[in-house]
Formats: sequence, C-alpha cells, structure tokens
Amino acid sequence: MTTPNLILLYVSDVRRSLGFWTDLLAVDAVETSDTFAMLPLAQGMMLGLWGVAGVAPTTATLGGGGEICIAVGSAAEVDATHVAWTAAGRAILQPPTVMDFGRTFTAADPDGHRIRVFAPTGA
Repeated sequence: MTTPNLILLYVSDVRRSLGFWTDLLAVDAVETSDTFAMLPLAQGMMLGLWGVAGVAPTTATLGGGGEICIAVGSAAEVDATHVAWTAAGRAILQPPTVMDFGRTFTAADPDGHRIRVFAPTGA
C-alpha cells in the first residue's frame, strides 16, 4: 500500500514560512535551505515548505486551495488556541464557530495556507 508521508506547501519566502511554522508547531526543521525546509509532524508525516520560484513544473499557486487541520480535545481547547493565536498576531480567517462537524476556527500562514483547528462533535 502507498502511504503518503509529505505535505508540500508552496511559499513565497521559505525563511519567513519556516519561522511561522516552527513557532506554530513548536518543532525544529530537519532540513533547511533558502529554497526548501522540512519539519516533522506526527507519525512520520513531514511538512515541506518549497519556494514557489523553484517549483517544477512551474506553478503560481500559493495558499487557499486546501487546509491543514489540527484536531484538539474539546471546544474549550479550540477557544483557548484561538485566543493564543490571536494574541500572537496570527491571521484569523474565521473566528470560533460551531459547524456540522464540531467547534472550529480557521487561521492562515503568511502565504494564505489555511489552518483549521477543530474539536469534533462530541469531544
């Protein structure tokens, strides 16, 4: 079976994005250059930040076409994360709200990649 192990985000400035994601995830990069950086996620998954100028085949696409989702244990944790991220100056696209799957809010990284924090219904 094929097992995905890397999520790539195309970014305009690798160093800026690396600072954002290392701070947000509280992890250190395992690879860093001016054109690419990689950070560890859970269970062997990695997050790659690839400078859009070097992507082949060429693309002009930056954030907004999908979401990286972070599940938390409760609606209170959604709200507490929202307060912390707002205080840290993170771009909030959607304030905490209840949707059909649970309580959630959405933020964005410097290139507009969406980050959804949510507590599933029943959590």
